[in-house]
Parts: sequence; C-alpha cells; structure tokens
Amino acid sequence: MAERTRALSDVLDELEEAVHDEDIAVQEIIERLGDRSFASLMLVFSLISTSPASAIPGITAFVAVVVFILTVQMIVGRKSVWLPGFITRRRISSRMLCKGISWLRKPLRFIERFIGKRLAFLVHRPWLFLPLACILVLTLVMPFMEVIPTSGSIASAAIALFAAGLLTRDGALVLFSLIPLSAVPFLIWQVGFGI
Repeated sequence: MAERTRALSDVLDELEEAVHDEDIAVQEIIERLGDRSFASLMLVFSLISTSPASAIPGITAFVAVVVFILTVQMIVGRKSVWLPGFITRRRISSRMLCKGISWLRKPLRFIERFIGKRLAFLVHRPWLFLPLACILVLTLVMPFMEVIPTSGSIASAAIALFAAGLLTRDGALVLFSLIPLSAVPFLIWQVGFGI
C-alpha cells in the first residue's frame, strides 16, 4: 500500500484559509495555491463542480473553460498559470465554497488512505499527454452536460481523479483516471442523447 498522504486535504486547507469575505475572486485562489500549481488548481476547480456548488447554473461550463485553459497550458509546457481577466475577476460565494469544502473533506480523507507516490514516471511527459488529451475532449462536452442532471459532477470527478494523481505523484491513479476520462463523454452521450 502507498504511504499515506494529506496532499488533497492540504489543498482544501489552503483554500479554506483564503476565504475571508462574502465572496472570493478566482485570482485570490490562484495566489493562495500558487501560480505554478496546475494540479492543485485543476483539483480545486473540478472539485467545485463535484460539490453541491454544481447546482449553480453555469458552474459546470465555467469549470470546463478553466480546466480547458489549464490543460492547454500543461500540454504546451507553460511554467506558470495564466487565466484571462474575465475568469480571474469572477467571484465565488464564500458560503457556497465553504459548504463544498466541508462536504468534500470526508471522501477526500478516505481516498487519501489509498494514494501515494507510485509509478511516478507516469506523471511526467510524454505519459501525461494521453490523459490531458482526454481532459481536453471532456471539457469541450461539459458545457452541454448542464442539461443532464449530475453529469457535470461525474465528468468533474473524473478530472479530479487525474489531478489528485498528479498532485500526489501517484502514477497508478493517473493511469486509472484514463478509464473514466475516456468513458464518461461516451456514456453521457449515450444516456443523454442516444436513442
């Protein structure tokens, strides 16, 4: 079994400590987590869309845009995060964010018992290109998932799985994430739009 980690809970701790007003700007989240931490930012935004906050209209599409931009930058090898002003200026309700963080803590603590540094070579190039390509495809269909209840949360959970593997250097988890990352768009299309 992999050595136990608190890396995922630490990200939630950092995010919770950043909350101080009625709402928080995306730029403040980036500054708190670090502009070089693509994995942490991808994890946070995908978890926002997995949490009860996903009930807010447009949140799935917003998260899809953010994750798409992060993924493109990871593919091209950018060293620090860049997001356009219309995203960094957007504000998220602190109450909703804290509610989501609280909701996520228990499942993340459980998951942390099973993840740790394994097959670390899989979290580096060129091995990352395949899951990143799958995420690009998934983010392109996520805005349309708003019409299918919970589908956006399922897609975001698949992205969170990859981000958690990347953050904890768990190559086995990154490899496992390929299953939902490649299957979710197809399954949701069949369930939601298939005949």
